[in-house]
Amino acid sequence: MHPNVPSFAARAVAGLAAAAAFGFASLAHAQTGTPAAAPAAQPLSPTLSQSAPPVDPSFSAYSLAQTCKQKSDNVAHGQCVGAIRGIIHGYQYGVLFLGQRASLPANETQRVSLCLRNTPVSTLVDEFVADAAQVNDDSLKHTPAEVAVLGSVHMHHSCN
Repeated sequence: MHPNVPSFAARAVAGLAAAAAFGFASLAHAQTGTPAAAPAAQPLSPTLSQSAPPVDPSFSAYSLAQTCKQKSDNVAHGQCVGAIRGIIHGYQYGVLFLGQRASLPANETQRVSLCLRNTPVSTLVDEFVADAAQVNDDSLKHTPAEVAVLGSVHMHHSCN
C-alpha cells in the first residue's frame, strides 16, 4: 500500500467536511477575499469557528493546478487525474455514507451531490484549471486542493 493513502483519505474527508460546511463557495470567494458564509440554518460548530489548519503546500489548489496544466507530461497528467478522481470519489462516498447513516433534511443529499454521469475526467480537469486561473496564486496557495476541486466540480455539475 502506498504510504500516502491514509493521509490522502484524511484529506478527502477534510475536504468533504469543509466543502459541505461552506456550501461549496465558488473559487471567486478566494480571489476577492470574501469569506464564504455557512448556511443560515446551521450555526457554526465550535470546530468550524476555529482557524483552519495550515494548507499542505504540496497539495494546495495552486500545486494541483500547476500539475494539471502540464498536459504533455505523462507523470504530471497521471498525478492530476488520480488526485481529481480520488477527491471526487471520496466525496461521493462520503455523501452516500452520510445519506445512509444520518437523517438529513429533505433534498439535502441531492443538494450536495454531484451529477457526473458520462462526464470524462478530462472535462473536470479542464474546468478546474480554468476556474483556478481566475483566482490569484496567493489565494490558491492557501486553499486546500480538495476544496478547490469540489468547488469547481460542484459549480459545473451540481444536481440542483
